[in-house]
Amino acid sequence: MSSALLSIILLFSFMPSEETLTLTHDGETLITIHRTEFADGILGRAAVDEDKYAELEDTIATQVYMDPVNAKLDEFGQIIPEETGITLDRRAFRELFFEYFYGSERVSTDVPTFTLFAKVDKELLKEIRAVQMGAYVTYFNSHNKERAHNITLAAEAINNYVVFPNERFSFNKAVGKRTPERGYLPAPVIVRGELTEGIGGGICQVSSTLFNAVDKAGMNIIERYTHSKRVTYVPPGRDATVSWYGPDFAFTNRHNQPILILAKTYHGTLLVKVFSSEEIDYTPRDVPRAPNKLPPEVDVDE
Repeated sequence: MSSALLSIILLFSFMPSEETLTLTHDGETLITIHRTEFADGILGRAAVDEDKYAELEDTIATQVYMDPVNAKLDEFGQIIPEETGITLDRRAFRELFFEYFYGSERVSTDVPTFTLFAKVDKELLKEIRAVQMGAYVTYFNSHNKERAHNITLAAEAINNYVVFPNERFSFNKAVGKRTPERGYLPAPVIVRGELTEGIGGGICQVSSTLFNAVDKAGMNIIERYTHSKRVTYVPPGRDATVSWYGPDFAFTNRHNQPILILAKTYHGTLLVKVFSSEEIDYTPRDVPRAPNKLPPEVDVDE
């Protein structure tokens, strides 16, 4: 008998049985698999089909993943503590799988995971709410229900947002795409200087109010565009138009401390405040106030 033939016989003599692997998480079964499902198409159970394994790993990673939740302030200014998240420990999972694949027993095991810690915990939040660096107020027609709804929704998206030193803030990234699925409603917007209906009308009042608040707080404004047509909720030249497929409003935190953005609406008023820790060293900029009377056309923009 040749040495090559002997090697093949020995190889298949030690092939694993077809017992199952059951993967669990938090006491629930995620999936039960068989070795044969992941055998290589050419080498058989002598090797793992890496494409099938990669698909399994990604599927499990999606099933167990949970985002961490930052600490935040509630509507009464009380701190809601952070929550940890979970992600798959891919290295440990691979070792677990290959040990099973080349083994000979039925296995049931919990999926190995890592803990994901929140970026903003309650201790940090407590520190950076100490000093108000800037604030800005604008007004809108609360009787225009669609536009008022969009303004409130966008304000909620930037509320409790923390920007770390040298970090870039993007309004479009923070607020996300303005779609009906995400709750935004059709309202008047400006397109190429003309008034028209569009999903998310009113969003630019939020970006403009934020611009004036962070400008007063001394942020480094790196991207800002004005509307093609005059808007009346801020002084001339003090607006910041945004669009998901177009312009963005962005700034960087040039200070040595994180900043906290708070935004809220009530009774036709939009208020954005910027806070930081007592260690912050900054010089506030002069920013003209917004008109305190509601003009007729204030509800017509993006």
